[in-house]
Order: sequence, then structure tokens, then C-alpha cells
Amino acid sequence: MGKVALVTGSNKGIGYFIVRALCKDFPGDVFVTARDVGRGTAAVESLKKEGFTALFQQLDITDTESVRAARDFFQQKYGGVDVLVNNAAIAFKTDVTLKTNFFATRDMCNVFLPIIKPGGRIVNVSSMISSMALGRCSPELQARFRSDDITEDELVGLMNRFVREAQEGVHSKQGWPDTAYGVSKIGLTTLTRILARNLSEERGGEEILCNACCPGWVRTDMAGPNAPKSPEEGAVTPVYLALLPAGAKEPHGQFVSEKTVQPW
Repeated sequence: MGKVALVTGSNKGIGYFIVRALCKDFPGDVFVTARDVGRGTAAVESLKKEGFTALFQQLDITDTESVRAARDFFQQKYGGVDVLVNNAAIAFKTDVTLKTNFFATRDMCNVFLPIIKPGGRIVNVSSMISSMALGRCSPELQARFRSDDITEDELVGLMNRFVREAQEGVHSKQGWPDTAYGVSKIGLTTLTRILARNLSEERGGEEILCNACCPGWVRTDMAGPNAPKSPEEGAVTPVYLALLPAGAKEPHGQFVSEKTVQPW
């Protein structure tokens, strides 16, 4: 069974260019995944015209059945996954944004983590807005998000609390920043730290590395046309983490921007 890499939400934008770069440098099959089959297969065809060979698997991270079907496919065909890049994200109303960027990505990680192969790489595409939003949280919230003993259950409780308090219009009084997208990415970066800690404790000898990263402000449908970076430039740090060499011990459980570990 050969090696395989998959990138969620990769029919366009940063995800597309992560796939493109992996097609060049990853020694195995690379999968575009997308909710929409037509858009996903169109992305594969576009890559083909550029001389890159990618494959397609339908995957909607907000649909539990879709996530499990994809897991079963990769388990059966490849014996697991070598590289998982969680790139899919949106910026919309509070509950929808948290549902996709945090809760669905968490579900994706929990379903796929058991089939990550030894030496595997997990890359969660976060945002510098996560650290900016963290700095706008109350000291009490900052302390919990930065703590080394926060559990996944506690983190889920905090994310649910933000959604509830934002819907009630009291989130600012309760110490939250006024950005659902930022809070969703605080959740994702913190989740990455928790997952990395758990991997070290439970599968420490398997050299699996799990990191979060900021691709930078990139010209995409979501970030707008005025951003300074191209999607290709935005793919650089996620691809760097996806291709960390065999035997590497770090970074692990870190927040990385411009291929450099950032304070959290």
C-alpha cells in the first residue's frame, strides 16, 4: 500500500495550491477533497492541464457519513493516511462558522487520527487572527487557552459557551473578542496543541507530528482581493509542515507561520 495525502476543501484557493505543491514533492498519491463532486473533479482536471496528477474523493467535513466514508476508503485502499491537511474553513454567522472551522474539523481529526500511519503529518490550517483574537480575550480565557492541561472536553465547552453567549449578545461582557472566525481559529489552534499532546502520550514512538499554521493573508474568495499573498504563497507553510522529513521530532503541537514557530 502506497503513501497518500489528502487536503480538505481543496478544489480552490490555498487548498488547491497545497495539493499542487504536494503533487510535486510528496512521494505518493495526493487527493483533492471537496463537498461538491463537480468542483472537485474540475480541480483535478485543472491540475492535470498543468501537468500534475491528483485524485478526487468527495468529502464534506460537516457531514459525519461523508467523513466516515472517506476514512473507510483511505483505510481500505492505503491502509491509512500519511498526510492530512485540514484546510476547509468558512467565515459566516457565528454558529455556522464555529460548526465548520472548529467542530467539524475536530470531528474530522477524531475520525481520521486512528488511521494516521506512523511518521504521519497532520496540519491544521489556522490563522494569525487566532493569536490576535486570543490577545483580545479576558485574562481568564487566555490562561485556559494557553494552558498545558486544557482537555478537549473543556475546549468544546468553551466553544459552545462562546456560541451561546454570542447568540445572547453578551459575549463581549463575558471576555470574548467580537469575531466568530477568530474564536473558531483559537479553538482550532488549541485543539491542535491538545491532539499533539495526546499523540505524544498514546503513540509517542510513531513520530507523528501535528501542527497548526497560519498561511498568511492570502487573496482568496474568503479573504478578498487586497491581500498581499497569492494562494501559492499561502500554501508554503502548510506544505512545509506536511513534508517535515522522516525522523523529525519538531515542530509538534505548535503554531507556525512563515515556517517559524510562533508564540501562543
